[in-house]
Amino acid sequence: MRRRQTFYIAGFVAVLLILWHALFLVFGPRVLTPPWATVVNAWNLLRAPEDWPHMAESIRAFVIALLIAFGVGTAGGILIGASRAGTEIFEPLLVNANSVPKVALYPVILLIFGLGIWSKVIFGALHGVIPVLISSIGAVRNVNPLYVRSGQTMHLTRSQMLRRIWVPACVPEILSGLRLGFSLTLLGTIFGEFFASQKGFGFLLMNAIDLRDIPTIMALTLILVVFALLANSILLAIDRRLHRRQT
Repeated sequence: MRRRQTFYIAGFVAVLLILWHALFLVFGPRVLTPPWATVVNAWNLLRAPEDWPHMAESIRAFVIALLIAFGVGTAGGILIGASRAGTEIFEPLLVNANSVPKVALYPVILLIFGLGIWSKVIFGALHGVIPVLISSIGAVRNVNPLYVRSGQTMHLTRSQMLRRIWVPACVPEILSGLRLGFSLTLLGTIFGEFFASQKGFGFLLMNAIDLRDIPTIMALTLILVVFALLANSILLAIDRRLHRRQT
């Protein structure tokens, strides 16, 4: 099974590289750079000491935003999901709030938090926290009723129900929500650096766009895509293992 998956992934990557090179041959260096040249440029960017502070800034902002989104989303979702009334009140509100374009709120975030790292952190967390909340609420509501009845039969308090039944039973589904929250938080953090930042990965990318520096644009995009794919693959592997254990 794993060999087949590896074969499919290798085939998919090969097709993408062939398509990428074909697009380069059609549009030329004014639009794209070829795959191997892009890999070399990306490696050179990662090795350049002058770019390390920008990378470190983006990583720090993203990690803080992800911790906020996951912490608030998981804790809030479990508390809301443990109450039927809370679910009926808050879940529709959260679904509606998730449809609001977050970029419309960015000027307000800038006015409150300024141009520093916290505006990027809050903007990134804002993208990820609602999906994690909704996922955590659904995870609690989908807990096997037999577990809940067993806890009620043993006269467990609400805090004991949370610690011994709801939280352990929800971990696999909560991790699935984290995968979605991870991607959206990363997107929000990079977007935050696009609009009003003097440091970070998004700042480098916008600066390259302004200068129409195609090699740098392609290299930065490749770094971002590879990072997102690797992280998501790791989370997916953990998610599948937890679901297998639960089953």
